[in-house]
Formats: sequence, C-alpha cells, structure tokens
Amino acid sequence: MLYTPALAAVPAVPVTVAQPEVEVEDDPISLLPGEHTISRKASFALVNACTLASLGLGLLAIFLAMDGEVRIAAACLVACVAFDGLDGALARKLGVSSPFGAQMDSLADMCSFGLAAPVVVYASLADSVPPAAAAIACAFVAGCAAIRLARFNVSPKDGRFFSGVPTTMAAAVLALTVLIGLDDLPGMVLLGGVTLLAFAMVSSFPYAKLARIIKLPPWLLLLPIVGALIQPQMAFVLIVATYLASGPVMWMRAKRI
Repeated sequence: MLYTPALAAVPAVPVTVAQPEVEVEDDPISLLPGEHTISRKASFALVNACTLASLGLGLLAIFLAMDGEVRIAAACLVACVAFDGLDGALARKLGVSSPFGAQMDSLADMCSFGLAAPVVVYASLADSVPPAAAAIACAFVAGCAAIRLARFNVSPKDGRFFSGVPTTMAAAVLALTVLIGLDDLPGMVLLGGVTLLAFAMVSSFPYAKLARIIKLPPWLLLLPIVGALIQPQMAFVLIVATYLASGPVMWMRAKRI
C-alpha cells in the first residue's frame, strides 16, 4: 500500500494592493494672496462688498426698468459705475488685489453693464421704436459686452490705453443718455447710437484711460464743465462723440508712424 504524505498547511499571506496616491490639501484655496491678517481680511471684504454692491444695483436697475421706472434704473447704473471704479481703486490702494477679485469684478460687470444696461435701454426705447428692433440692438450690446470682458481677461494689459471702449464707459453713456433726457430723440437715431457703441466695445481702436485724460491741459477739461452748465444735452453729445472718434484717430496716427 502506498502512503501519500499529508501536505503541510501553508499560512495565507496577505496581499497588499497598491492604492493610487491622492494628494489632499490641508488648507482650502486661498482667495487672498499674502498675509491673512485681520486688517487685510477686512480690506479684502470691503473691496468685494463694493463689487457685490455694483452687482446688486445692476439687478435693482433691471427690476426698476421692468416696472417702468426707467430714470431711477438709469441712476442705479450710474451708481454701478461708481462702485466698479471704487472696488479697483480700493484693491490697489489697500494692497489686496487678487485673481479672485478680478473674476468677481468681471462677473459683476457682465451683470450690471452687459445685462442691466441693455434692459434699461430697451425699456426706454420701447415706446419709440419697434420692440423687435430695440431687442436686437440691446441683445447686440449684451453680446459685445461679453466679448469685450472676455477679451480683456485674456489680453496683456496696457497701462495707457484700452482696446475698445470699456463696458463701464459704454454703460455710463447709455445710463446718462436716459438720465438727461436724450431718450426723447428719434428712436432710429438712438438705435444707431446704441449699435455704434456696441461696435466700439469690440473694436481694436485705442481709447485713453482716465489717468491720461486727467493729464490734459486744464482748459480742455474746463470746456466740458462749462458746456454742461450751459447746455448739458449738447455738451454730453459732443463729449461722447469726441471720445468715440478719438479711438479711430489715434489708430490712424499710429499706423502712419
């Protein structure tokens, strides 16, 4: 008889499966670069509060325009322009500029200047031009504002000139047109002006920044003020026309050089 030796029990060896390494950040993404002192956090909050104020006033302008309060809605847009300038100035002054703030500012600008401003203009034109024509012109303004803001975000910055009319300036022109009563002009004239302003936003013409404008000779700055006191509507039209024409003029001069 043959005997088969019993096999010795082999202890089980645990098998370790390699897990992919996942890096887990201990801290959340920092929205404020640099030191996180109480004073810097407060300054950062103040700057972004100004941005949110511009956004909120833009929404209020839309609601007021829908209720027929076009003049008050236009005044809200002017306040949006003021807060938009204030947040950037404060961020630079307090040393709390950040990529987060830049994105917040761009989104607020789109809401206030790319959406609210066309809605206010549409409400002011509703009785003087065909609604479809007003809607197309205002939608064109919104589209050009979006393109202008996106292009600004990805383009190199020039400390002297803007490429195309800034959305803030375009919204200010539209709001002041309503505030000073120029919306009583013939509807087709207003539609043409709105369309021209939209084209100017996405143009590549150079437009001087405020820092360069305030360096002009004092008498050049005094003329618009005197004109506004004597005939505000005419002075406003001349100022806007001069500013819009300055872009093509500087572009042609640069080409000659």
